[in-house]
Amino acid sequence: MNVSTTTLLAALDKYLDAASISDYCPNGLQVQGRPQIKRLVTGVTASQALIDAAIEQQADAILVHHGYFWKGENPCIVGMKHRRIKSLIQHDINLLAYHLPLDIHPEVGNNALLGKLLGLNVTGPLEANNPRSVGLIGELDTPMTSQEFAQLIEQKLARTPLVIDCEKPIRTVAWCTGGAQGYIEHAIAAGVDAFITGEISEHSTHSALENDLSYFSAGHHATERYGVQALGEWIAERFGIEHQFIDCPNPV
Repeated sequence: MNVSTTTLLAALDKYLDAASISDYCPNGLQVQGRPQIKRLVTGVTASQALIDAAIEQQADAILVHHGYFWKGENPCIVGMKHRRIKSLIQHDINLLAYHLPLDIHPEVGNNALLGKLLGLNVTGPLEANNPRSVGLIGELDTPMTSQEFAQLIEQKLARTPLVIDCEKPIRTVAWCTGGAQGYIEHAIAAGVDAFITGEISEHSTHSALENDLSYFSAGHHATERYGVQALGEWIAERFGIEHQFIDCPNPV
């Protein structure tokens, strides 16, 4: 079976409510390819490695979380960007990307799925009084030590987290996938025991320790593998097309 690119985009835009979310990049179709899609490849980032793998799989479309044309970047299609886009156009492959809509979504969103993976019961948004909060707050059924929680993260994400340990039991947790170390201020304001995100900055250590907040830096890539996989599975089930998630490992 196959689906037209136009039909797929309309369904995705509606399901993710993309038009209502202000973002740092265009969401939806970023590079146009063939009009019918039978084989879909998903991945975290539209890197050359992912494009090459999709070409090998004879994919009609690639769906990613991290696409192109970010605000503030050089808009010229030269160098690495030229090579990537040239590969897509030469092989007539569509590139679809959804950034914040795929972080926020309550069913296939990165944050919702990370919480589910770690057994966290969602109790509210990380950004107070914001129903469109990117991050979330939740609770563990049973309190854990920082060491136990770090082991759980490593087991579920196949990635050893960097831990700033305040040496206290962890019950309440705030989290925001990806490069959200700045959201530590929201976690501090919420008074939770721990904060999980993908990356960490030098000042994050001091902020965590001085506010009695255990911090888990679990990897930008590692925390954002799940949304795009789930969205690809939703597409495959809804439209009966082939879907394959391709993981291009990234240590960050």
